[in-house]
Amino acid sequence: MSTLANANDTPAIETPPSETLAVKAPTTPVRPARARVSERDHRIVNQPGFVLHSYPYKETSLIIDLFSRDHGRVALVAKGAKRPHSKLRGVLQTFQPLQLAWMGKSEVRTLVSAEWVGGLLPLEGAALLCGFYLNELLVKLLARDDPHPPLFDHYMSALNQLAHDEPPAIVLRKFELSLLKETGVAGNLALCAQTGQPVDVQKTYVVDPERGARASLASDTSPSVTGKTLLDMEAGDYSDSTTQLQSKFLMRHLLSHHLGGMPLNTRQILIDLLQL
Repeated sequence: MSTLANANDTPAIETPPSETLAVKAPTTPVRPARARVSERDHRIVNQPGFVLHSYPYKETSLIIDLFSRDHGRVALVAKGAKRPHSKLRGVLQTFQPLQLAWMGKSEVRTLVSAEWVGGLLPLEGAALLCGFYLNELLVKLLARDDPHPPLFDHYMSALNQLAHDEPPAIVLRKFELSLLKETGVAGNLALCAQTGQPVDVQKTYVVDPERGARASLASDTSPSVTGKTLLDMEAGDYSDSTTQLQSKFLMRHLLSHHLGGMPLNTRQILIDLLQL
């Protein structure tokens, strides 16, 4: 920081009798004005994204909760999107890959453009319910403006698998674990937190939501799983029926903890209808 000189600190200067000096009063330096940053300077373009949720805003607009590849979850106002002739009216749909642009630096930015990219089949029936479940997980577990490109890619892959009739239970388990790992709340399930060694296929474990896998005790109320299940989950192999069953209850336990008991509405529908 620069220091302003005080007039009293100025060294005394002797003036010859024959000379007269014009003394100017000390002046305060003029600080440069701060450059104004317009919203246009905070513009994001050509960003892949998916609409997770939307709701009406005022008479003709929408607020959309967007999951973008490089900027994470962001809230955007789509002005005029509800008008009959709006270009955005038929574009801002869930489970459709979009190319978007927005501007602004506030909590809710302004959508500039959205174009449908294509490449994914529409979700129908049970797959559609599963898609809404994935969206609810992202809305409730992802912080805003926290980018997770690998999770975005996994989400798009999960939608594609559901659209092609891959087993929903396996698609959901893989995505749930990917979500917890990407947000930093799940570690390596293949390692025992007590010993630091790989889990034993023959032994039984519980997974502490904060610490990881440890040997199961008789007093544990958390769901028990075999070492084989943990190894299968870490490898993304759900071909074993026991792994499918144990992983379902394990993930339900872990998600409930990290949601702080917040209910997942779509999961209850899936449990009631599809036993997922």
